[in-house]
Amino acid sequence: MRIKFTNLLLFTFITPFCLLGQTVTITGTVKDAETREPLRFATVQLLPEKTGTTTNEQGNFSLNISSEKLKGSFLIISFIGYKTDSLVLSGKQLKYNILLTPDLSALKEVIVTSGTMKEVTKMNSPIPVEIYSPALFMKNPTPSIFESLSMVNGVQPQLNCNVCNTGDIHINGMEGPYTMVLIDGMPIVSSLATVYGLAGIPNSMVKRIEVVKGPASTLYGSEAVGGLINIITKDPVSSPFLHVDVSATSLQEYNGDISTKWKVKNTQALLGLNYFNFRNKIDINDDNFTDVTQQNRFSVFNKWQFERRNQKQATLALRYVYEDRWGGELQWNKQYRGSDEIYGESIYTNRFETIGNYQLPGKENITLDGSYNYHLQDSYYGAIKYFAEQHVLFTQLRWDKKIGNHDLLIGLPFRYMYYDDNTVGTLSDDTANPSNQPMETFLPGLFVQNEYSVSKKMTLLTGIRYDHHNRHGNILSPRVSAKYSPNSNNTFRLSTGNGFRVVNLFTEDHAALTGARKVFIKNELKPEQSWNVNLNYATNIPHASGYVNLDASVFYTYFTNKIIGDFITAPDSIIYDNIAGHAISKGITLNTDIAFTNSLKIMAGVTVMDVYQKENDETGHMVKKPQMFAPVVSGTYAISYALDKYGISFDLTGRLNGPMHLPVVPNDFRPEKSPWFTTMNFQITKTFTNGLEIYTGAKNILNFIPKHPLLRPFDPFDKNVTINNPEGYTFDTSYNYAPVQGIKGFAGLRYTIQ
Repeated sequence: MRIKFTNLLLFTFITPFCLLGQTVTITGTVKDAETREPLRFATVQLLPEKTGTTTNEQGNFSLNISSEKLKGSFLIISFIGYKTDSLVLSGKQLKYNILLTPDLSALKEVIVTSGTMKEVTKMNSPIPVEIYSPALFMKNPTPSIFESLSMVNGVQPQLNCNVCNTGDIHINGMEGPYTMVLIDGMPIVSSLATVYGLAGIPNSMVKRIEVVKGPASTLYGSEAVGGLINIITKDPVSSPFLHVDVSATSLQEYNGDISTKWKVKNTQALLGLNYFNFRNKIDINDDNFTDVTQQNRFSVFNKWQFERRNQKQATLALRYVYEDRWGGELQWNKQYRGSDEIYGESIYTNRFETIGNYQLPGKENITLDGSYNYHLQDSYYGAIKYFAEQHVLFTQLRWDKKIGNHDLLIGLPFRYMYYDDNTVGTLSDDTANPSNQPMETFLPGLFVQNEYSVSKKMTLLTGIRYDHHNRHGNILSPRVSAKYSPNSNNTFRLSTGNGFRVVNLFTEDHAALTGARKVFIKNELKPEQSWNVNLNYATNIPHASGYVNLDASVFYTYFTNKIIGDFITAPDSIIYDNIAGHAISKGITLNTDIAFTNSLKIMAGVTVMDVYQKENDETGHMVKKPQMFAPVVSGTYAISYALDKYGISFDLTGRLNGPMHLPVVPNDFRPEKSPWFTTMNFQITKTFTNGLEIYTGAKNILNFIPKHPLLRPFDPFDKNVTINNPEGYTFDTSYNYAPVQGIKGFAGLRYTIQ
């Protein structure tokens, strides 16, 4: 017993000295403080030991240190585009979860691709590009990208129908068909998809959104007349292993997003599922019509990234969307689909997409891009059937070559579209014996772009595109841009260019599809063209309490051959024709981003514009007509404050719209302009250290509801227009300037496993 006690006493005395020389391992994960995504290849330095490492592809790191030096040492964590952070080691804790805050003052480090079709830092891009991360849209969570874009200054998601809630995206006051929507740089969302395909893009799959205002046809071809929105999806490598986001509103809207990733040998895969359901019939304004369309939508997104020995890129993505939506009289159900007894607008959507790119082997940087999408729309607008089928194939070979101070990009794009429907748009030209004749479009092209670094402060970008359309012939689209940066905090950009749009009338204008009006095409429609000039100034102003970023632009766009839908000449018709004149969109826009060291952040933007067309009237005089749904003044705001100690954040977001012209009919009792209004939202978020996040709040807290959305809702089939109707009104759904939905609460949770 004495020997055992002596051994124990000796062990107790010697052990602490042994531990002093023991090596321990410090581990941790570095993540984005807003999105909780891991930051790969972040730098982690251990001081005063002066050793360090970088995080791996999952954002993890490990460092070895002697236990006797552990207490008092500290870590310095840094990553491009983020604020550097420091962490004092406690001597007891060996595992750390480190959150880095994005440093929006370091805009020159943000990588963009939309402006020049190649990766370049935002401040070095000759084309002004606006970047929006998912963190902004999480301040006001929505079930689709379409609704989220209302938080972007100068971008207006516009509802075009009060019954089926059809929408498109306006940039600087121009209608939806002038906006090109890309997914990973591919022209996926177009034509039929501009009407219903936007709703099926899961927010959980979005890495960032890039917005270019002004023509971009030199690189992207038809439809990029007013601007483009490029939705960049997450890559499988840096995505979390599991991410779940589910939410519900007090109006019984349910949305669920789930994504996961896996690796099989040399292949990384990311899978995202989204489901949205709203089946609650609500009629706030007592017109016997649903205020918001009923929806049942499912989408799946699958992206594959292949690891190659030569480190060249190879990706493939697939997306499928199914949606069943309807709006109409409250007593409508599917047995009335297509009948003239109870009015309803019912739309079934089936859509499939595939996107991919492959860098060819060899020394040269040559990439093959490709995409294909199929869209089937089976719908009824009252008793009028609209059935459309569309196939779009796009392929492009691009060569990126740097020669001295010149960065050359050459591309060979080809686009094929097959479109068929049951409207007059696809009837043969034989009026005596009209028959169905699907439209086929072949659009091969060639573009050349040269980015010339004149000096460290000056960059000149020139480009030209040639396309040959099988109906409209040869089309040229040039552009020139110049960037001047006198210092690292100030940048001036001047851009001018041409845009063109090959018209697919019935796929792009919902008013042409509704059963409420007849459609007439006055003459053979010519492709639209635009010329744009844009002057942009961006500056970063750091100060002791934070920083201020300002981004201002003056824009002017001149349109020829613009196609206008005449809603006024005949109240029951829409007459389409190229205007005998021109159209103009001009204005100024300002974005501000202000951050303080006390965790207060303010993002705000305002756009002032004048959008109109000039054309000859019956007497030959040039008459100015305002553009519908184009507010003279509009703005967005997001005010955030965080209590970092408690993991709680507060967000106040909203959109301000000034008066805009609306499609009224002769002797209309409804105002021809909308009133000033704002939709304001509030959210509280609690973040836990285990990857759980809960949020709750209210939307439209000022309870704004538009007046008079429907004309003659009691006679939707116009069966009694001759009875007690001295003004000759007919049923119309196009008078819209805001969602017919009052204040509503919401709650949700997010859970992430890295």
